[in-house]
Amino acid sequence: MDYLCGCFYSSSVEPDTIKKVEDSSALKLSAVGKAAYDSLKFKHAWHHHAQWNVTSGKVIGSLHQTPSADVFKSTADPNQGHTDWFPQKMCDIMSKTTTWCDVMSLGPPDGIFIDKLKEALTNISKTAKSSEKPIIVRMMFGNIVGMPTNCNSLIKKLTKHLPSDANIMLWVGAWRKGASWNHAKLIAVDGRYLHTGGHNLWDYHYLKNNPVHDLSVELEGRVAHDGHLFANEQWKHIEKKQSGCVGQCAEKIPDGIPLIWENRVIISEYPVGKATEFAPLYSPDIVPRYDVPGGSVPIISLGRQGGLTIKNRPADDAFLAMIGSAQNVIRMSLQDLGPVCVPKTKVSLPGLKWPKPVLNALAKAIFVRGVDVEIVLSNPGSVPGGLGLTEACYGNGWTCVDVAAEIVKRIKKLFPNASDEKLRQLVRDNLRICFIRHAKKTTYRDGKNIGNHSKFFIIDDIASYIGSQNLYMCDLAEWGVLVDDETETKKMIADFWNPLWEASYTAQDCDVDKVMDGLDIDRDGENVNSFTAEGRKKMEEAAKMQAMSGGNNSELYSNEDATTVTDSSMK
Repeated sequence: MDYLCGCFYSSSVEPDTIKKVEDSSALKLSAVGKAAYDSLKFKHAWHHHAQWNVTSGKVIGSLHQTPSADVFKSTADPNQGHTDWFPQKMCDIMSKTTTWCDVMSLGPPDGIFIDKLKEALTNISKTAKSSEKPIIVRMMFGNIVGMPTNCNSLIKKLTKHLPSDANIMLWVGAWRKGASWNHAKLIAVDGRYLHTGGHNLWDYHYLKNNPVHDLSVELEGRVAHDGHLFANEQWKHIEKKQSGCVGQCAEKIPDGIPLIWENRVIISEYPVGKATEFAPLYSPDIVPRYDVPGGSVPIISLGRQGGLTIKNRPADDAFLAMIGSAQNVIRMSLQDLGPVCVPKTKVSLPGLKWPKPVLNALAKAIFVRGVDVEIVLSNPGSVPGGLGLTEACYGNGWTCVDVAAEIVKRIKKLFPNASDEKLRQLVRDNLRICFIRHAKKTTYRDGKNIGNHSKFFIIDDIASYIGSQNLYMCDLAEWGVLVDDETETKKMIADFWNPLWEASYTAQDCDVDKVMDGLDIDRDGENVNSFTAEGRKKMEEAAKMQAMSGGNNSELYSNEDATTVTDSSMK
């Protein structure tokens, strides 16, 4: 039994595997898409339409990459206002709402992002004047250990400018279960318009100096339904926990009061006295029907709800199947593959391990099928916007040599007869790993490292994943899309991957001798028993370190005393 992204992965049969899904849309899938679908239709049949689905959508324009691809050609820093278009784009998508809008992100917005969310709500309220029923808006965030979302403060900030008769109903919610919370980033509107990817809603991370690189995609079509339905599961969890006896008690406690129950759910509604306590659930028959947009392509929505499900993590299994289907090349733009380290060290946090199922899949692709693997990683310790290391840090601390060595270690484990020379040849010929660069430079003009936060990978240049899920160990709720179309994937390669790779790749990042010399290093964190109070505390502290990047608006977060005893009745 191994870890993948913080969950147990096992081939053992579970009760829900007796159900099987047959989706007629799967007939149009490529070999990559079919591999993902085949891994989902048996093992995760019960989560069909809730955490994954075979569907379709039209890719709108180019990938939303910030900062723009122009930076890859230059050593000059991005100009002031370089990415102000991005929160405006989010506002434009939300402003199309006529019936229902879902927003999901890790933490509450700040700066221009919150201004644009307020602008979008103003536009929605104007549309709602001619609507018979109130327009529904749901916003879901994570309750990071030690800094939960202050839903009351946020909803007041978002609505104080709205007219008293605004015909909209807004719910802001946040949850945590142990060391798991929402990490998905999406905007879904009317089951028709969708924006999803890796971007958070934080001004200093994306819009100021030394911005971190990130990637999202805009889509139109049936895939938007899946974003709403994924959000439903988290709203169900909030209602279930808040409706219980302990939840009713917690409801009386202000958001700002220190509290570290293993389950912490928070919800606020607007307008008070008119909106129900709990948000309604989305159903596709609520929103207007529309024709399938021309230019739609096959898409598989891929999600996981982290600790909200006991074991099943559909997206994880789909990722392994996609990597396992590769015959020619795998290209990845990631923050990291290794676990988060103690700051300024290469010591993994307690309980955190390297993602062996992913590394095994890459090892088999390289050794058995001769697949080329190209990976672009964040430079360690990248801090954007003049923030501090404890406020924002992209890059878990590992070098490209460390990542390559862990992949080679899995080759040795799986194929013990592989000779030293064969392994060296594979590193030279098939495995290429580098740090992200601008015109071959790893730093901005002030010497600060360039960061990468995208979660993007391409299989055989025919299918591509864009979403919120990192491949290193972290058991959060995630969502993204597999765009299973060669034409659209090649466009993404031309718009994003080729400029990125040309600016970033140098063989010096992955020296063969250093990789081979590092095969005996144990890079996993210490083993932790999560069933003990001490073990749970260590895991929660590790989870907090993984998510210490946050917004720059402290009034929208509450404080928690990490030493407060966990309330077992909230588990």
